[in-house]
Amino acid sequence: MGYKVVVVGATGNVGREMLNILDERQFPVDEIAVLASRKSMGTEVSFGDKTLKTKDLATFDFTGWDMALFAVGSEATKEYAPKSAAAGCVVIDNSSLYRYDPEIPLIVPEVNPDAITMYSNKNIIANPNCSTAQMVVALKPLHDRAKIKRVVVSTYQSVSGSGKDAIDELWDQTKGMYVPGQEKPARVYPKQIAFNVIPQIDVFLDSGDTKEEWKMVVETKKIIDPSIKVTATCVRVPVFVGHSESINIETEEFLDEDEARDILREAPGILVVDKREPGGYVTPVECVGDYATFISRIRQDVTVENGLNLWCVSDNLRKGAALNAVQIAELLGRRVLKKG
Repeated sequence: MGYKVVVVGATGNVGREMLNILDERQFPVDEIAVLASRKSMGTEVSFGDKTLKTKDLATFDFTGWDMALFAVGSEATKEYAPKSAAAGCVVIDNSSLYRYDPEIPLIVPEVNPDAITMYSNKNIIANPNCSTAQMVVALKPLHDRAKIKRVVVSTYQSVSGSGKDAIDELWDQTKGMYVPGQEKPARVYPKQIAFNVIPQIDVFLDSGDTKEEWKMVVETKKIIDPSIKVTATCVRVPVFVGHSESINIETEEFLDEDEARDILREAPGILVVDKREPGGYVTPVECVGDYATFISRIRQDVTVENGLNLWCVSDNLRKGAALNAVQIAELLGRRVLKKG
């Protein structure tokens, strides 16, 4: 006996990836519904060897369905997630809407699986921000060993995090650099993204941080430990898929780089590729389509008493979004619903 699963926003990048991963991981699906906005109704999407037609989210009845994976913006989520939850269909939400609600669990299954019991508060579970998800997978095993005091992270985030229009903008601007008359102005981003980096993701706050940077701080505290101090600089780079992060960690206890490497090798969801030679590390191009969070460049930071540096790379459409949502669904099934 399997689950009746709904994918909301099935025509978007993340929604399609959710369907791919549900199939790849052989999630026990008895019945599946794919939903989209009215303008996309009837669009065909793939689920394994099946082709499914999207239904209208606005008129869908969630009664009798087990779980709904939401991959739509906060406005649509605000309207339809409570309807799903009230009908007894557990929401796993990829938007930022519910992440900071203290009654709603914010889950990365490798990091805080026990938080799943909180789902019953509102029948909603939140999926973290893509840049946070991969970072906390790397931080948690080190925190368990030596207690992390402070994290300084700089991100190098791909354009797929902004959606299909951003992917098209990078592609079109890159072509336009070489073909006279085909130059493309910036529309999705405030400045040209091709052959450039943009030190702004999301809007600016009064503090001078961007909202993306604020998200990384608040979400890390909620998922791992409220006492961890985090400061972030989030940068958009001309990469199609795959987020990278340079992470500096300060711990309460001394942690040798060799022990840190061994801890990370044993940690769930992580692959360590760390050879001190040209190419002995993972880049975004190599992580695309993979489930793992890759860790490289592990080394001591001798400028502080107990410091480490590392390089963290992951497919943001997978671990940063769709994969984590499916892993939450697996956790929910395994720990709570127990049907599959």
